[in-house]
Amino acid sequence: MKYMNKISSYALVISLTLGLFSCNKDDDTNDNSTTDTPDPQFEGVVDWVKTFGGSKEDNALSVVETTDNAYAVLGYTLSNDGDITDKTATDSDFWLLKLDTEGTILWSKTYGGTNDDRADKLIQTSDGGFAMVGYSRSNDGDSSNNEGLQDYWIVKTDANGTLQWQKSFGFAGIDRAYSVVQTTDGGYFISGFLDVTASGGDGNSFTKNNTRHGVGEFWGIKLDANGEQEWRRYFGGTNNDRSYDVLQTPDNGFLMIGSSESDDFDITNSKGSYDFWLVKVNAQGTLLWQKSYGGSEIDVAYAITATGDGKYIIVGDSRSNDGNITTANGNADLWMVQIDGNGNLLWEKSLGGSQFDTGRAIHKTPDGNFVITGNSRSNDIDLSNNLGQSDIWTMLIDANANVSWQHTLGGSQSDFGNGCIGTNDSKLVVVGTTESDDHDISNNKGERDVVIIKYK
Repeated sequence: MKYMNKISSYALVISLTLGLFSCNKDDDTNDNSTTDTPDPQFEGVVDWVKTFGGSKEDNALSVVETTDNAYAVLGYTLSNDGDITDKTATDSDFWLLKLDTEGTILWSKTYGGTNDDRADKLIQTSDGGFAMVGYSRSNDGDSSNNEGLQDYWIVKTDANGTLQWQKSFGFAGIDRAYSVVQTTDGGYFISGFLDVTASGGDGNSFTKNNTRHGVGEFWGIKLDANGEQEWRRYFGGTNNDRSYDVLQTPDNGFLMIGSSESDDFDITNSKGSYDFWLVKVNAQGTLLWQKSYGGSEIDVAYAITATGDGKYIIVGDSRSNDGNITTANGNADLWMVQIDGNGNLLWEKSLGGSQFDTGRAIHKTPDGNFVITGNSRSNDIDLSNNLGQSDIWTMLIDANANVSWQHTLGGSQSDFGNGCIGTNDSKLVVVGTTESDDHDISNNKGERDVVIIKYK
């Protein structure tokens, strides 16, 4: 099965328009999807769009296809009504939904305490359960061991969402986990950032460095299968450095990606204000190499995936028009780079229009291509349509960054794509948040809703 055919150039393919389709309550037709000659197994049209939530703010950040061919969606909710049935307060809690392939809720669970708890990343574990990470400010309820103002929080459940264990890691300041992977030994690796100023230099298993004080540092923590800490290490400089994603490499090390504002200590090749920053460590957490990519302005990496041949694709956004960025379209572009296993830059590409455009997630599809989602404010250059303040923007690329299909979806307000997957039956599922209740978004239940889009 294939999501797309290869195309011969790096240019964004907009010359052949997919059959127009509608997914909004007024049955209006939006010319916002472009493709090359389509693969018959992936039509590139919207199957359904659904919103979930209550009267407050609800957001989806991550999605996985489960082993029983359903979808699990993770985010956070401030609501205590509507689709949220197991909480009474309006503080923020982790929110885990399981849906069937038609978007019907199979079950819904929230996790947290009486303070602010927000999730960022979900994985299905080898036992069929789930692990999710984010941050917790609570010291009661499900989060019972808070160490400071805000901690890394990992929650492990069974396949039905029943809590099995949870752990917090942090110090006196604001510490936040953004990503988690299950490791080859059955444990877990969490990445995010550490407020090393508030920790007083603590946070390394092996050394304490009281001279290294920054706004934030990349912080990686290795856990065993029961969530017990094995080691932890932080990396960065004296300014703001945050890791937004991580993966385990074939040598059992880890590759953490994010952004760095620093130009000292661990950062030796800064390009500008903020850079894509990559940190490679071995299985024991020893720094092997680090690389910066970008230009003189703000460049932030949000997601990484392995291509399967020893290479990696990283997506985020760039405000630069110099340095490693060869083409800039607007205020900010979706910027992607491919690197080899040693961090050498193989190619880079900017996509977008004259406004603000970003990539927030990338997932390798079963046929070896890649789905990317994010959001766009543009309606020119690489984009032909914008419905409101910000639309969800999704595309398919091959390993050389050739784009075969793209689509924007949203309403007149702000809509954001945060997570995506390519499913085993050649579909795409995108999750995010919406403030709209018109155009493609037919039902808004509160301040912000979870939005889930399925393409077939």
